[in-house]
Order: sequence, then C-alpha cells, then structure tokens
Amino acid sequence: MTAGDGAADDADATETTADDDSDAGAEADHDAVTETIDTIDGDADGTRVGLFVDGPNVLRDQFDVDLDDVREAAAAFGRLGIARLYLDEHATPGLIQAAEARGYEVVITSGDVDVKLAIDASESAIRDEIDVLVIASRDTDFKPVIETAGRNGVRTVAIAPGTHGRSDALRNAANDDVLLGE
Repeated sequence: MTAGDGAADDADATETTADDDSDAGAEADHDAVTETIDTIDGDADGTRVGLFVDGPNVLRDQFDVDLDDVREAAAAFGRLGIARLYLDEHATPGLIQAAEARGYEVVITSGDVDVKLAIDASESAIRDEIDVLVIASRDTDFKPVIETAGRNGVRTVAIAPGTHGRSDALRNAANDDVLLGE
C-alpha cells in the first residue's frame, strides 16, 4: 500500500460521511417541508379532506371565484388528499393550466360534469378515502351525494361561490357551509 492509496481511502471515507450528512440534512428538510404543508392544510388530527369543484357552476364571471380561496376554505377542515376541478370540454387551456398550477387535479368530461363529479365524490366517501367531503357548487344535484356521504359517517361541507350562488338545499344537507367572498 502506498501513501497515495491511503489518501484515496481517507477521501472516500470523508465523501461517504459527507453523503450521509447531506442525506440526513435532506431528510430533515423534507420533514420540515412536510410539517409546514400539513400545518397549512390544517392537518392537526389527520383528517382527510376531499375537495370536488364544479367548475362550470362555480367559475363564472358573476361570482369572481379564486381557486386559491376554494382550496383554503376546504383546507380549514383538514389535510387535502383530493383537490379536483371538474370542467367540460370547452375549458380553456389557460384555465386548466392555472388550476393545475394551484394544485388541482383537473378532470375534463365530454358529457355532464355533474355526473362524473357526483360519482367520484360518492366513491371517495363510500370507500373510506376521505373523512370530510367538500363540494364547491351551487347545483342542487349534489344534495344526494352530500346525504349519502353523511349517512356513511363522512362530514360534509358545501362551498357556495357567493350569496347569489348559494344553494339552500346543499347548505341544509351539509354539516357545514362556507360562503366565499364574505
């Protein structure tokens, strides 16, 4: 063994220790970020929230709804495990891109948006994927979805896009209601 070989071994050992230290630092950073996200999303008790947004009925010029406000309102009930925005085939690429940038999974339907949203929301509630079902809509068609989720032990929330977009049927069927813009 030459002196050069010993130096190479020392360098390898130092590099391995540095890699171990950076891995530990990266894990600590990841844990801190995860804790911050959980805190932002209101996950104090592990409550899983499913947010389902009826795009054609909520994202109208007359309501001036901000998708960040919808997300924030839902996150007040726990950790967002699902955040979906349902749109029809006429949705603009800009809207789709903006929603995805805000953390929404965008679901485009060629048929009735209400049917796809209702099926997905009901399945999430019945399959025990969520503890809280949040529906942002003004459409009374979602009343049976809210009632079904409630019968299955899921807390329900109806988000209305404003006073004129509020559905009394949804509000009365849900455990909680949120009125955006107030």
